[in-house]
Amino acid sequence: MSVRAGIDPAVWQVIEDYEVRAERDEQLWNSLSEQELRQRLDEFLLPVGRATATLMNLLIKEGEARRILEVGTSYGYSTIWLAEAARAVNGKVISLELRATKTEYARDQLARAHLEGQVEFRIGDALASLAQLPGPFDFVLLDLWKDKYVAVFELLYPKLAPGAIIVADNMLQPESARAHAEAYRERVRAAADMSSVLLAVGNGLEVSRYR
Repeated sequence: MSVRAGIDPAVWQVIEDYEVRAERDEQLWNSLSEQELRQRLDEFLLPVGRATATLMNLLIKEGEARRILEVGTSYGYSTIWLAEAARAVNGKVISLELRATKTEYARDQLARAHLEGQVEFRIGDALASLAQLPGPFDFVLLDLWKDKYVAVFELLYPKLAPGAIIVADNMLQPESARAHAEAYRERVRAAADMSSVLLAVGNGLEVSRYR
């Protein structure tokens, strides 16, 4: 079955537009010096990629995960995929993002895809936002700065619903984040009632389930 099967054409158009932007961003990224990249990092889409997005979309639909949390909206590529799955199972996405400008971009794309009603945004520090959310959550995407993954997990762990799944991105790439990725995987695997596996999908995913 095609990845596209069952996805509304309006949603698919937005996904394709995101991916065109991602290609342009990659070309620009490769042309900049390390110093320029640091200065302009917030300009880049940096999406999870179609393979990761498709996997999450399927996991939500097959598991009927209705209470969905995204930690790190960025410009909203993954948000579109989560929201499309949420609509299919009568669920809702809460998405946390530090920068309001990124959230506004994501809102515009969700509106184009007719998915704006599926997502609630919380703008501000992810740890502060998460501390205020009661949970429980059925599905979680972690895709923020990697040095915050362990701290986010500590707040998130008590708020997981039975059978909840956490997908943590960037476990293998970029290399600069590997130390933080390894620290996160060690912490998750040490937690009681968690089973976890590293998948070579996209930039590397740690997929964990709360029993």
